[in-house]
Amino acid sequence: MPGEPGTPGGPGRFKEVNPVEYEWSDSLPAHLRELVRYRELLWQITQREIKVRYKQSLLGMLWAILQPLSLMVVFTVFFSWFARLQSDGIPYPIFSYAALLPWTFLSTSLSFAVPSLIANSHIITKIYFPREIIPLASVLAALLDFFIASGVFVPLLIWYGIEPTRNLLFVAPLLVVQIVFATGLSLLLSAFTVLYRDVRHVLPLAIQIWMFVTPILYPASVVPEQWRVWYFLLNPMAVIIEGYRRSVVQGAAPEAGYLIVTAGISVALLWMGYAYFKYLERDFADIV
Repeated sequence: MPGEPGTPGGPGRFKEVNPVEYEWSDSLPAHLRELVRYRELLWQITQREIKVRYKQSLLGMLWAILQPLSLMVVFTVFFSWFARLQSDGIPYPIFSYAALLPWTFLSTSLSFAVPSLIANSHIITKIYFPREIIPLASVLAALLDFFIASGVFVPLLIWYGIEPTRNLLFVAPLLVVQIVFATGLSLLLSAFTVLYRDVRHVLPLAIQIWMFVTPILYPASVVPEQWRVWYFLLNPMAVIIEGYRRSVVQGAAPEAGYLIVTAGISVALLWMGYAYFKYLERDFADIV
């Protein structure tokens, strides 16, 4: 059948390749062109990723909503009602959910993409296809979860009487920047995990620590002024999350300077992550 190991196939299908006959190119544009030719396969593996994730699940894709929604409830009770954390005058459920949506997208992308090459070693060792398709499929599946969970945000905004402004349009570039950032980090760490398996054990702790140093539970305004520039420069997710809050909830535009720098960092990370991934790719079959 098409797509099965051992079947001859053109672009978008698995195919067997003699490593001696296959010529590796050091040109990133050439790799990108090859990835475009295999876009059908990327879509198929993304669909498989989604189906496997929710297979035999009682609630199915509702889990994409329950994760940020349940965290919003817990954060509101303990950090708003009990700890009395400030939220810049924004109702805390909206304040936290606006941050949890992009954060859950990033954490889900990394949690599934980073160990994805190891988890799919049985495919990598037998057949050829652009290996970056595997972590990319995890990012795309997490993006679908993001869109599903965003559906809850609309009734929340209506409930609290928050009206959209034209600055809501900034959500599109913010999402693009975050996709680029998540993809670059996923490619870099997934390749690194093939060499050092400790990464997948350190990852959950790193994500947890990263969450607490990102303005999710608290506004970025609590960061002392003299540290704020470095805080945003060293933590691109802080800029992205504050951008979402400002454009969706506060009706203001994201801070242009920080957003441009974050976009530049994200593009550089994507280039570096993809280049490193393709550099190691030729040895994946031997290492995994």
